[in-house]
Amino acid sequence: MLQIVSRGAELARRLIQIQRQIDTLQLEQSKLAAEFARSDHWADEGSNSPIDWLRFNCNLTEKVAGDRIAVGERCGQIAASVKAMECGEIGFSHVAVMARTSIATGPRFEEARLLEVARKVSPGKFYYESLHYRHSVDAKAYAAEQVDLVENRHLWLTRGEDGGLLINGVLDPLGGAAVRTALEPLARKPAGVPAPWLRGVGDQRKLEKRYADALVELAVAGRPANLQITASVETVKGLAGAAGGEMEFSLPVSTATVQRMACDCSVMRVLLDQESVVVDVGRSRRVISGAARRALQARDGHCQWPACERPASRCDGHHLVHWINGGTTELSNLILLCHRHHWLVHEGGWQLVKTEEGRLISIAPTMTFARAREPD
Repeated sequence: MLQIVSRGAELARRLIQIQRQIDTLQLEQSKLAAEFARSDHWADEGSNSPIDWLRFNCNLTEKVAGDRIAVGERCGQIAASVKAMECGEIGFSHVAVMARTSIATGPRFEEARLLEVARKVSPGKFYYESLHYRHSVDAKAYAAEQVDLVENRHLWLTRGEDGGLLINGVLDPLGGAAVRTALEPLARKPAGVPAPWLRGVGDQRKLEKRYADALVELAVAGRPANLQITASVETVKGLAGAAGGEMEFSLPVSTATVQRMACDCSVMRVLLDQESVVVDVGRSRRVISGAARRALQARDGHCQWPACERPASRCDGHHLVHWINGGTTELSNLILLCHRHHWLVHEGGWQLVKTEEGRLISIAPTMTFARAREPD
């Protein structure tokens, strides 16, 4: 009987076969790496450690180089796992986790118990389960490792030449989870599918962009701005020739940004003479007072941008007619907008128009009125 093998099945077979060969080579390299680490050659060549030598000469990451040495050093203690890998029951990545676990748990290491788990799960899941195991055999040691991770967390904030903030750092697992938990709800794409005539106008942001927006929203939205901006009346009014606003930790900011932040924040009058000496300081006043804020939140309940349901607690109060242009602080001139949509109105070039029926429609900078998005 003629059996026809599909191209996909043949590719799958070859992929598995090649991976087995790679696993075998990685095991062989690990044994050599452990032996090399015991030599002095890496020091003779000026490297700080065997791992550093492997990084630069074998083009490996620090973790991968460490895994190679760990597996090579522990081959004798994890012989059953090595045999299981050679039989194709697990992969080299499983063996690397096994070796690291053996080092961490020492005499309490139970290979048979862990190998049973490794045969059933992916390497990533096996690593997760290995942490549970490590905690179960030595909770104090595991807690000490967690403390080290907290003590070693760090964050670098550097201002780029364009004024942007460069962020680089590492958080411990718990701290990272707390940050992710706070960001994830704010970084989700809005539910629902835009109408056919709005195709391409919806939220097209990539995940990394939505995370960045969520971080900023977490820091500033839904609470009165507590940032100090120095700007002239001409800047706030957007008059030609006016300088930009000034803000700590930032390069000059645009009139549009000053107007957005002044839309729902505390305003303090500071008058300077020609030598920039303070001659008068007025009291701070709330553009949208506590009572007005509560009434606005009760009326709107969430962001009023069409199809957005960001809750009131994460929204700013927005003047449909800005107070610098004579707009009042009456409820009829106020709506709630989330941070992203407040930015779109002031800096993004979008327009919000209220129809005679009281409905809001949003108009993109490159859209015609006929293509304006209307809420369902």
